[in-house]
Amino acid sequence: MNRLFAYNRESAKAWNDCLAYAREYHKSNGKWIDKSDLQKLTKGRYHLHSQSIQSIQERYLDARTNAYRAKQVGHGHVRYPWRQKKNYPTRWKKDGFTIQPNGKIMLSMGIHNGKREKPITVHIHRIPPGKVKEIELVWDRKLMLAISCDDSTHPRENPNQGIAAIDMGEIHGIAAVADTGEALIVTSRKLRSVKRLRNKKFKELYKKRSRCKKGSRKWKKYTRAIARTGSKTDNQQRDILHKISRKFVAWASGQGVNTAIVGDVEGVQRNTSRRKKKNIKQKLRSHGLNQKISQWPFGLLLAYLTYKLAALGIDLLKIDESYTTQTCPVCGRKKKPSGRMYHCHCGYTCHRDVHGARNILSRHKHGEIRNLDWKVNKIKYLRPAS
Repeated sequence: MNRLFAYNRESAKAWNDCLAYAREYHKSNGKWIDKSDLQKLTKGRYHLHSQSIQSIQERYLDARTNAYRAKQVGHGHVRYPWRQKKNYPTRWKKDGFTIQPNGKIMLSMGIHNGKREKPITVHIHRIPPGKVKEIELVWDRKLMLAISCDDSTHPRENPNQGIAAIDMGEIHGIAAVADTGEALIVTSRKLRSVKRLRNKKFKELYKKRSRCKKGSRKWKKYTRAIARTGSKTDNQQRDILHKISRKFVAWASGQGVNTAIVGDVEGVQRNTSRRKKKNIKQKLRSHGLNQKISQWPFGLLLAYLTYKLAALGIDLLKIDESYTTQTCPVCGRKKKPSGRMYHCHCGYTCHRDVHGARNILSRHKHGEIRNLDWKVNKIKYLRPAS
């Protein structure tokens, strides 16, 4: 066990060196270091398999590229990789491990100073089915091996022609409508309660820790409690989002859907921090609303929907969802809804989230928001745990 912790510390050393080499290279040459130069500087310096070192370099370069792209589209607060690590997950690719039928895994540590180091031997109860592509040594309240497999399944052929639109929300995780006239609402109130409890516990723990001297036993105790609380909430969140996405996928399959359209909510979490805003004319939101929006995991839900729908041969497309909740499809008037129902002066009435999904579907089919030639026959309500 101590040896496993030691290798994650060695990976952290490699990560920290990548940060230092990149910073010095940029100061000397006025540009970012590339992969080949980074490999030359780090070659043979660590007690790790060569592919494990390459994986750390790739993760650094990917993080740097993603930060650059985020800055290009207006996320000026995003920073390039800078934070040093004490521990960092170690990865082994296909040539870095050997799996035996009895559940024994041999993790290669490569060659250092001309001598092959003794591999790590790990025993697991069950080897996942399929071809193992990658193994990662991670820490989440305990030390674990995360095994990535290729199950060799291919997307199912989908002869259906139906279309469904999705309006993702913080109260109702998914509100969807299909061109069959059926609608679905999957509530995410359970996730809200989990996060509310997490925020309450965080507040208590941070307050207690603030009264302790940094580095003391009590300070470390509260730091561990904060990490445990966050880890538990993350696991609960993933479980709930998996259940929400599964319920929509099952419903879409039953409606004969071939294409699912989702409103693009990218950017909704901007300006939710408590930092002083540059634009003083900008309308400020309440702290509670900012907290809810900033903690809304729409990206994770979208990722789950993408691969689950793809397995059934259903395409997922993103379109602009601006004003889909406010615009009346009958008269075109814009009105911010209050409550869970959308009411317009012209007499049009609909559940606000189903109304948003209908307008997303209309924009996809016609390029604009207009009244569809069919009505919603039935709204099906589901809970993630049901």
